[in-house]
Amino acid sequence: MFQDKEYNRVYSMSKTQFPLYNRLVFRIHALRQMFQRRISDSDIRELLSGGIIIEEYPNDPPYPSCLVSGTVDGRPLHTVMAYNNVDREAIVITAYEPDPAVWSDHFTTRRS
Repeated sequence: MFQDKEYNRVYSMSKTQFPLYNRLVFRIHALRQMFQRRISDSDIRELLSGGIIIEEYPNDPPYPSCLVSGTVDGRPLHTVMAYNNVDREAIVITAYEPDPAVWSDHFTTRRS
């Protein structure tokens, strides 16, 4: 495990779990939010292995990103992920439990 003291934490990932990327990076903001929301790094790994991309943000700087939705142990979760194709990293921007007042259809569609 590599830890960048200032910006993020990096974990090596098994290619069978997330084959397009070699590393999963947690930004400091994501770690703080995950701690406050009681979301673990293993919850994020499980979400990535079984969740679906429900929104894509191809023009986000500095990397394209997306919103992944799924459930972990029956708990609905969302995570915003950015993708650094040069370094083959999946970057966790934030993670949260979706609000039922904002999301419908198994937390995959925003309510109007």
